[in-house]
Amino acid sequence: MPATARFNGAGAPSLLALGFRPFFLAAGAWACLGMLLWVGVLAGKVPAPGHYGPVAWHAHELLFGYAGAVIAGFLLTAVRNWTGIDTPIGGALAALALLWLAGRVAPFLPLPGTLIALIDLAFFPALALALYRPIWAGRNRVNRVFLALLAAMTLAGALVHAQALGLIQGGAARGNRLMLDLILLTLLLVAGRVMPFFTEAAVAGTKPIVRSWVERLTFVLAAVLLAANLAAPGSLGSGAIALGLGAVQVVRLAGWHHPGAWRIPILAALYAGYLWLIAGYLLGGLADLGLLPAFPALHALTAGAIAVMTLGMMARVTLGHTGREMRSSALTNLAFVLINAAALARVAPPLVLPAAYGATLMVSGALWILAFGLFLWVHAPMLVRPRVDGRPG
Repeated sequence: MPATARFNGAGAPSLLALGFRPFFLAAGAWACLGMLLWVGVLAGKVPAPGHYGPVAWHAHELLFGYAGAVIAGFLLTAVRNWTGIDTPIGGALAALALLWLAGRVAPFLPLPGTLIALIDLAFFPALALALYRPIWAGRNRVNRVFLALLAAMTLAGALVHAQALGLIQGGAARGNRLMLDLILLTLLLVAGRVMPFFTEAAVAGTKPIVRSWVERLTFVLAAVLLAANLAAPGSLGSGAIALGLGAVQVVRLAGWHHPGAWRIPILAALYAGYLWLIAGYLLGGLADLGLLPAFPALHALTAGAIAVMTLGMMARVTLGHTGREMRSSALTNLAFVLINAAALARVAPPLVLPAAYGATLMVSGALWILAFGLFLWVHAPMLVRPRVDGRPG
């Protein structure tokens, strides 16, 4: 095999040339395999890892497994762009990816629970250590918030494992909810940076509006909601805050929006994901007020906002950082449709057709696997090969 097919310009194997490559590949693969295992658990064909229990494992692997890989890939790539300082590549990046993988595999092995917990909990501190120097040395001090988020994600994981080890009761629910809110806070931060820029760059003649009061209120309410969900989940207070945060996001998105964005699928996917985010906050507020069941809101935020936005972002980052034109393929566009359909199949039945919930759950799982399978089919070759323009990265 020619050297140019295996190595980037800096001498690292292409898969390890920049953080998005191994972690987006891992996220796509785990999205498929993890969902396939979950469907098998639901069908009684696959035993769930005993360390967590079935439902807690499913939630943990979506949040800490899949979303954790996407966050790692994004930050390891974006921080280099934001600061101009290198992030790990080559062997150091491989070690970080293998640590993430060990956290996915460990619960299926006959290991002591304490060791499973230590392996899993090591990932976010290791990621923070990998990012510490470029973030701390960079000029934009706001980026340091990502180190705080990674520390809080470690705490969330510790709550989950504390219950698994029999140390506390209710730790899995609190830890997984805390992790969900931290991921959503990360999405709010990243969306505020990239969506106005992407819209202005892709849609001729548009000038997105970013209102300072909306930005401040967004993060104040998101932080207060996170604290409320940790201290008093399902309360009237958390419901009111969630409704307020959802309403503010309507104003925020309206300032960025241009109808032309929906004619560009790779941008439309981000807008669709943000609409799921708004829907999740509003449905969650109504659920906390006792007006709706809780599951639709939870899945609007997970299968909807997290899955749709991260799939769109992974596709976009992969194209941009492999030197390709920022235009999604027909199969990628189909993946965007399928992941939205998967979310709809999880959110709508409890609201309008509860009797069909079991059947639509399986349909949603199948659509999810197809969506991420298409992502891998299109983007895995890009992730393992050098940039088409010959540049390193």
